[in-house]
Amino acid sequence: MMQLHQDYDKFLEKDTKIVVIGPEKAKKFNDYWEEHNLRFYGIPDEEKSILKLYGQEVNLFKLGRMPAQMLVDKEGVLRYVHYGHSMKDIPKNSEIFELIDKL
Repeated sequence: MMQLHQDYDKFLEKDTKIVVIGPEKAKKFNDYWEEHNLRFYGIPDEEKSILKLYGQEVNLFKLGRMPAQMLVDKEGVLRYVHYGHSMKDIPKNSEIFELIDKL
């Protein structure tokens, strides 16, 4: 998530909104947002309804929800999905920028 925060202005330049969905309860999620002064959107998913909708994996041996990044165009069409196998398996922002430029 901090990777997205670091390049937030570049995402804005590309007319791209960032939405992060997290498994925490709303209060904990909000506290994290305020503590780190995150400027993009965050949605707590305590009931895991969004996780289920998009087929995001939960792996108890790796302490919960596996990372997933999705790129949705302005018409609401899902254009790219990356399901990570660990917290280290997240595409670099440069890769996401290339995908955005191709849309």
